Amino acid sequence: MFQALPAALYSLIVSLLWSSENNTQKPLRFQLRHEHALTRDSRNVFTDIPPSFVADTYDIPTTGIKSTRPDSFSAFVDARSRSMRLMQSVALQWKYEDVPGPDITKRETLLQLAKMTYNSYATPGHSDWYDLGSGWNQSYPFGWEPDADGFRGHVFLSDDNSTVIVSVKGTSAPWLAGGGGPTVRKDKLNDNLLFSCCCARVGPTWSPVCDCYSGGYRCDQTCTERSLIDDSLFYPTGTHQHLAHTVDAGHSLGGALASLIGVTFGAPVVAFEAPGERLAAKRLHLPSPPIPLGACTGVTSACAIGGYALETGCHLGKTIRYDTVTRRNWGVSVSTHPIKFIIEKLLNEDWDPENGVEVPVAEAEKDCVDCFSWEYGDFKNVTRRRMIGSDP
Repeated sequence: MFQALPAALYSLIVSLLWSSENNTQKPLRFQLRHEHALTRDSRNVFTDIPPSFVADTYDIPTTGIKSTRPDSFSAFVDARSRSMRLMQSVALQWKYEDVPGPDITKRETLLQLAKMTYNSYATPGHSDWYDLGSGWNQSYPFGWEPDADGFRGHVFLSDDNSTVIVSVKGTSAPWLAGGGGPTVRKDKLNDNLLFSCCCARVGPTWSPVCDCYSGGYRCDQTCTERSLIDDSLFYPTGTHQHLAHTVDAGHSLGGALASLIGVTFGAPVVAFEAPGERLAAKRLHLPSPPIPLGACTGVTSACAIGGYALETGCHLGKTIRYDTVTRRNWGVSVSTHPIKFIIEKLLNEDWDPENGVEVPVAEAEKDCVDCFSWEYGDFKNVTRRRMIGSDP
């Protein structure tokens, strides 16, 4: 998994992976360290950035949190493989660890992480790059090589080399958060594979992104699962970027990818305005273990009009919900989706300063159901249906 990483970073990973000794609750300081790219032929390229090239640093308030991790990653991979390929459930041993994680009750935490996610849309030194203060000592962009058109973002490393923040870029589109660029086509493909009910088959005029639609409101379950694990897609690529003592963060598509990668490794996650990733996690056979979000669902939404089938709305973990419609009279519009808008219009001040509330309380979603009108089964595999006693 880590053969493409630089030697220094590889040594750091080996020394920290699956370790539970580090539990500091002091603010951590980070800086950009690495640049990573996924080339057009799906090769991973990983390079270092000299500290002198990037002076910006980021201070992140932390707190002790509970993390659930498999006893060994190889056992976790084997259990997922058996579940996906053989439909066998394997009992896993889980470890419950106290680890340092972002203190999401602090506005400064969300503000700094939001700036990191915004920076994942740009390269260091760009006019849009946010100055993050004197916190993180080095960082490493990934996905910015000239021929890279896929998974993209930045890796930030704390100055004591104890913690990594992987910031994942979200959807780039001319009318969305990231603007245009070379990743537009693959961003849209991943959006429609991960967050649609069935291959972005929203209606008869849509062109599905996979061959799982089975007529009416029926979708082949095995087909949708297999459609998410191609090595050229973003989730499998993202698992190669995960390091020890990592916090995953992202915005929009990047937030959902961060959540899926985080739940794979039992890492803390903060995602901003992410589509519902819980259905994708089930299709990837991931366990269900914090997420500020927005919404762009429905056939009349700007996302659907742009060809993005963001139909899912249920999330893993807890949700921090800013009711900007009621409290600030904002309209429900895709124009408020860009992370820079959130940074400058929402996280620039405490949510309820009169009552001393910096951030709304993170709460688990209740009674959330995705794609309730769809039926999932092995509609395309007649042999399997006969074996399990379904339709003759």
